[in-house]
Amino acid sequence: MPRRFFPALMAASLLAATLSADDKPAPVRLTPLRVSPACTVTQDIGLSRIEIAFARPAVKGRKIWGDLVPFGEVWRAGANTATTFTFSHPARVAGKPVAAGTYGFFAIPGEKAWTLILNRKAKQWGAYDYKAEDDVVRWEAAPAAGPFLEWLDYRIVPQDTGRAVVELGWEKLRVGFPVEFDTKALYWAHLEETLKKAPDTDWIPWYQAAAYCQAQGIEPAKAQAWIQKSLKAGDSWWNHETAARIDRDAGRRTEALAQLQKAIELSRGKAPKEYTADREKELAAWQGEK
Repeated sequence: MPRRFFPALMAASLLAATLSADDKPAPVRLTPLRVSPACTVTQDIGLSRIEIAFARPAVKGRKIWGDLVPFGEVWRAGANTATTFTFSHPARVAGKPVAAGTYGFFAIPGEKAWTLILNRKAKQWGAYDYKAEDDVVRWEAAPAAGPFLEWLDYRIVPQDTGRAVVELGWEKLRVGFPVEFDTKALYWAHLEETLKKAPDTDWIPWYQAAAYCQAQGIEPAKAQAWIQKSLKAGDSWWNHETAARIDRDAGRRTEALAQLQKAIELSRGKAPKEYTADREKELAAWQGEK
């Protein structure tokens, strides 16, 4: 065989060996039947989202605190892999700043106080590879008594559009802490980014931006400019009602009454009857003001 064919033959052999290895079927394995089932809890707060992924151990008649979960030792705050917290946007956790991302969540339980931890190493089994130097934040929380829970649980309870309380509960104990997002700043950035892409011919985004400003009591000049763009793009009882409220806030009584009257006229036969009736009552109240 000519010498020049050897490199090509060797390359073909190596390629065949690679393909043969890659074409092997995946090994056959049973799915583990875990006694502590996996669970994910997700909650939207304003534009932001909190997600907690954990496994739920059961009490099974055991002594939990100070025994199965020792006091003074790092605990995975669940079972199996370490519990993780994911924040879609920068947050304040128990008052401490935390960047958006996914973190391992650990606890050091105590009889009267717990240390709670967010650790930058999210993917780990239990707390066996936990290292304190990877901690992002630590804070203290006081445990409280609560109704019995056989299975460990996490709750995320919204407080308003920017705040929530996260609660870990198991057996007869609860431990909670606040999470906050700067929703006003996040929403304003979302608003400005959206308006950059909004065409002048679509009344809805300009109305939405103006209505947000009016409801929040902010940026009255921008609200007025945006509602005028909306009205120029198209007539709706929604944008005329918002124009009425912006005019009323600015003390333009005549203009406010005319805009609300227009909203009522546009709504008849199109909007729910309750909407039209409520605006008619509102118009009468405005007309009665001095």
